[in-house]
Amino acid sequence: MKLTYSTGHDSNYINPFTKPIFNQITQHITDLKLAVAPEFRMEFLPSKKVTGGKMRRRKTKKARKFSWSAIMRALSSGMKKHQLHMTCASSMKQTSGTPLREFQSEKYVCQGGKSLESLMRITYTASDFIDRGNHMTPTRSPQENLSAKWREIHGQNDWENLLNPIHPWLRREIVKYGEFAQATYDAFDYDSFSDFCGSCRYNRHKLFDELHLTKHGYKVTKYIYSMTNIDVPRWLERPNTGEPWSKDSNWMGYVAVSGDSESQRIGRRDIAVAWRGTVAPSEWFSDIKTSLQPIGDGGVKVQCGFHGVYTCKSEATRYNKLSAAEQVMQELKRLIDFFKGIRGEEVSLTVTGHSLGGALALLTAYDAASSLPGFDHISVISFGAPRVGNIAFRDKMNEMGVKILRVVIQQDIVPKLPGIIINKILRQIHSITSRLKWVYRHVGTELKLDMSLSPYLKQEFDLAGFHNLEIYLHLTDGYAGKKLKFRWNARRDLALVNKYSDMLIEELRIPEFWFQVSNKGLVFNSHGRWVKPWRDQQDIPSPFGEAPKLDFTA
Repeated sequence: MKLTYSTGHDSNYINPFTKPIFNQITQHITDLKLAVAPEFRMEFLPSKKVTGGKMRRRKTKKARKFSWSAIMRALSSGMKKHQLHMTCASSMKQTSGTPLREFQSEKYVCQGGKSLESLMRITYTASDFIDRGNHMTPTRSPQENLSAKWREIHGQNDWENLLNPIHPWLRREIVKYGEFAQATYDAFDYDSFSDFCGSCRYNRHKLFDELHLTKHGYKVTKYIYSMTNIDVPRWLERPNTGEPWSKDSNWMGYVAVSGDSESQRIGRRDIAVAWRGTVAPSEWFSDIKTSLQPIGDGGVKVQCGFHGVYTCKSEATRYNKLSAAEQVMQELKRLIDFFKGIRGEEVSLTVTGHSLGGALALLTAYDAASSLPGFDHISVISFGAPRVGNIAFRDKMNEMGVKILRVVIQQDIVPKLPGIIINKILRQIHSITSRLKWVYRHVGTELKLDMSLSPYLKQEFDLAGFHNLEIYLHLTDGYAGKKLKFRWNARRDLALVNKYSDMLIEELRIPEFWFQVSNKGLVFNSHGRWVKPWRDQQDIPSPFGEAPKLDFTA
C-alpha cells in the first residue's frame, strides 16, 4: 500500500509530496511523502550550512527541530483539503499537487547546501530513473490541433501575451524545434578515429528513426554541408586520419518537411531547416571573427565568420561545389514549387539552430525572405544564438516580416557576443549610437530562462553547461513565466540534461556525459577481434544522390 494524491487541478501546482527532508524521518518512513501545510512550514527553524564534525551535527540537530504534532497537522490538513487517500497503485508517482505558493520568508538550508524551498519542489528522485516496465511517467505532452492558432504561435503578433505566462502550445513548439536542432549534435560524427569524421552517422531516411524523433511527424529531405577549413590556421584543420570522406566539408544540418497528418494538425505544410552549432575547432575560429561585412543594400552587414560558413564553396570539393546557402535555397525552392505550386498548400518556413546554428538560421531566413516569395510565413526559433548583424540587418529583417524568437539563458555568455564589452558601453549612450552601422544588434523577441529556477540543476559556475542545448530544452520545458516557479509537471526526460554535461544534482544519480557510441565504435567480429565496423553503404555520405521523391502520404 502507498499514498497517492488526487486533485482536479493540472497547472500552476507543485507536488505536495516531497522527499523526507530529515534523516530521522527517512529511516522510518522512506515511501511517505508529506503534504506541506503552512503551519508545518512555520515550525522549521532557519539554519545555515556549516562544515566540520561535531559543530555541524550540533547545529544541524538544532536546525531540524520540529514537532510530530506539526506533521500530523500537515497530514490532516492535506487529507481534508485535497482528499488524500490510500491506493495500491504501482506507479511511482501521481502527478498532481497543491497550489503553488511563493516562499516569501527566508530560505531554509538543509544538507548539501540546498534550500528547503528547492527540495520541496523536487518532483523526481533517483528511483524514478529505474526502469519499472510500463509504469514510468510518459514524457510526451498532448498534441493539440494548432490549425486555427498556428500564426499566433509562430509570432504573427510577436508573441504578445504568449510568453508571460507562456502558452503551453508555444512551449511545446519551441521544444519540438529545439529537438530538431539537438539532432544535429547527436548524429554528428566528430570522432577523430572515424573514417567519416565530420559527417552524419545516419542517412537522411534513418535520422529521425535513430534519434527517436518520428513522433514529430516530419521527414528529412536534404542534408546540408558547409566548408569550415577556409582561411584557418593549419593546426585547426581536421585531424589527418588516413583517407577522409571529405577534407574540406562538414555536415551542418538538414531540411525536413511535415507529413500529411502533422500538416493537418498544425494547419499548414511546414518546412523546417535545422542548423548545427559549433563543434569543430575551425568553426570556433569562424565564431570569434568580429568584423562585419556587407550582404545587401542599405548598409546591411553581418559577422564575416558566420557569413563565411554559410556562403563558402569550391569547385575542388565534393560536397561544397554549392555553398550551404545555395544548397538550402535550392531545396526550399524545390519544396515550394511542389507543395505550393502543384498542390496549392499553405507553406511556412521555420528555421532553428543553436549557437552558431542560431546565427545560420538568421542568415537562412534573411535569404529566404529576400529571394523566395512563396512562403506564407517565415519564423526563426533560435537557442543561445550570438548577435549576427548590425542595426540595418535588424531593421531589414523586421521590414521583411521575419518573426524571430530568441531563447537565451541568463547565465549564458554566447548570446552576449560579439561585442560583449562594447555593446554594453554603447547601451549607456543609446541616443547617440542607435543608428551606428558598425554596432551589433540582436533581432526579434527574447525569451529569457534562468538556471537557478530548476531544482534539478546544480548551482555551479559552468560556462559550457550554461550553453548546453539540452539544458535550454530542460529549462524551456519547465518555464511557466517570469517570476513563476519551475513547472513541477514538466515532462521532458531529465536524464537528457546529462547527455553532454554534469549539471544534474547528485541526488538523481544520473551519470554525467553519458551519451556515447557503444564501445567507442568498436565491434566484436565473427573472428573474435575488436574492429572498427565499415558503415552500411546507405549511410556513407554521397554528394551525388538524386533528389528524393516527395511522398508524404499519412
